[in-house]
Amino acid sequence: MWIRQIHRWLSIAFTLAVIANIVAMTMQVQAVWIGFLALVPLIPLLATGLYLFALPYLAQHDDARSEAGS
Repeated sequence: MWIRQIHRWLSIAFTLAVIANIVAMTMQVQAVWIGFLALVPLIPLLATGLYLFALPYLAQHDDARSEAGS
């Protein structure tokens, strides 16, 4: 499933952005854009994560509907 693969790659990008932010903070670099760098993958990561979380519940709903129609 392509959403799951996108979610995995976004999590890697988010992890790298957080690591870059931590490194910049330890070096005391005052660049605000590094702080916002983690937000770029975080927003689509939230959307894909919520979709993947809801997927089993949506499948249960479809199964119950198909059993009622039989």
